[in-house]
Amino acid sequence: MSETLCAIVLAAGLGSRFRQVAGSHRNKLLAQCTGRDGVERSVLEQVLVSVRTVADTIVLLTRPDYCSVAELALRHGCQVVVLDSPGMGDSIAAAVAAEPDHRGWLVVLGDMPFISPETLRYVASSLEDDAISVPVHVGKYGHPVGFGRHFGASLMALTGEKGARRLFQGANVKELHTEDSGVLWDVDVPAALVFK
Repeated sequence: MSETLCAIVLAAGLGSRFRQVAGSHRNKLLAQCTGRDGVERSVLEQVLVSVRTVADTIVLLTRPDYCSVAELALRHGCQVVVLDSPGMGDSIAAAVAAEPDHRGWLVVLGDMPFISPETLRYVASSLEDDAISVPVHVGKYGHPVGFGRHFGASLMALTGEKGARRLFQGANVKELHTEDSGVLWDVDVPAALVFK
């Protein structure tokens, strides 16, 4: 059994709210922002730079028409899975099917560039075979969410729009309390490109 950790970066969403404000041609994943390390990069690149510090393998899920997203992921050493579905369930299932032999999977959203590396390490180090690890900030569940190896089959069975939250019911959920507001900060609109 592998003792490696796989990060699943979900980058297949349509970004409709962002496009309504910024313009229909703008992809929020490629918008520039200043990361927690003070370096300006695209939203997705901020995520990939942070995630590669904790994951042995990164699988990025994206859409057929997101060529620039796929190219960026490949430059960062990711395995790219192209899926014509914005559904989180479909995306997670496809990623785990592509990389099924790990001690766990870290589900990361491609539009959450402000999660601190310390939080990523906290979630990654907390993983147990039969548990789900989730960061909690001001009483709310955030990302990334870690799933131990026993959840592999359940993750591969996910479908549709909803993500893996349904697997929390009846599971051993480890709530990891954190002061890191980045676990709740996604870039849905251009104003969210500035982290406060």
